[in-house]
Amino acid sequence: MFSTLGYYICIPFAWVLRFAYNLTNSYGWALILFTLVVKVVLLPFQINSKKNMIRMNQFQPKMKEIQEKYANNQQKMNEEMQLLYAQEGINPMSGCLWSLLPFPIIIALYSIIRQPLSRFMLLSEETIANIRSIATGLGYVAEQTGSRTAFYEEIQLTQFINDHFASFSGIDGLFRVDYSFLGLDLTQMPGEVWRQFMTGGWPVIGLVLIPIVSAALSFVQMKVSMAGNGQGKGDDVAGRQSRMLMYMSPLLSLWIGFTLPAALGVYWIANSVFQIVQDAALNKFFSTRMQKEESEKERIKREQRVAKMMAAREQQREMQEQINKNKSRQQSTKKQESKKPEKKGTSTSEAGRVGDRPYARGRAYDPEHYGE
Repeated sequence: MFSTLGYYICIPFAWVLRFAYNLTNSYGWALILFTLVVKVVLLPFQINSKKNMIRMNQFQPKMKEIQEKYANNQQKMNEEMQLLYAQEGINPMSGCLWSLLPFPIIIALYSIIRQPLSRFMLLSEETIANIRSIATGLGYVAEQTGSRTAFYEEIQLTQFINDHFASFSGIDGLFRVDYSFLGLDLTQMPGEVWRQFMTGGWPVIGLVLIPIVSAALSFVQMKVSMAGNGQGKGDDVAGRQSRMLMYMSPLLSLWIGFTLPAALGVYWIANSVFQIVQDAALNKFFSTRMQKEESEKERIKREQRVAKMMAAREQQREMQEQINKNKSRQQSTKKQESKKPEKKGTSTSEAGRVGDRPYARGRAYDPEHYGE
């Protein structure tokens, strides 16, 4: 099942590599062109990944503030983080996923290099069995099953076919593959020839230099990428992890270069060179763009603050006008009440007393009035 799945995964990469080989007639230049094509195809996704990583770095202070504020409430912290990601349009998984993409590509490419007949030329098992039978008749001796050399048996068979190609000319889909590049045999593993470094001349020196150059470029690439993302700084967990990755990646590249065919080292060198150029260009582009976006955001925030302040002032003015109107109404009501006429009626005050008769009205009382 996994073998079948791996075969179908290799098919699109094999097509690209075959196209590059037919175009250049050089396995080394085909690998470099293959790397460039893959980079161009994946560029839109890597642009989005780079943008997300740079934006995440810019919002590290806000993220750290949330982490410190809700250190004792993991659920609330996650909710606030998700809200921040949504507000700023950040996908935290984007950078991680695309940074791992070179590894499945190199696994597929390794399979294509190791099995040139079945994975590069895409020949069927029956056709390969027929080729092996013809080669055996011509004196080809296959390595014993289980040995390290037998693991790369298709490469050896392909080289034998190149030396006796006329005997295989009638087989559909079969073509010559020249593994030489700059005087180097890309099917050899530097780890198996490094002891001949002083005596083997350029064919050995060049092979040993491939993994060393690959590791050095991998280190530079990681440094450029992390500098653009703002990673690898500080003593926090993220900073320590970034620095560890910066040193682990070159070591991995060195191991791949020494233990696997040199063709993979050529791919890794080309990949690092293109990645350095890409990261440097994207870092410059996004740093300028992010600065403009931040300036625009700050301008919008200032305008919003001014608009909010003016709205508050307008609201306060309207409230003051309403208060003044209410006061005017109250004062007007009091004035109207004070101007109302007093009611006439019997006075019960002391001023109403006349003579000995209290509360008398009219003429004064005269006891001799009737002459009595």
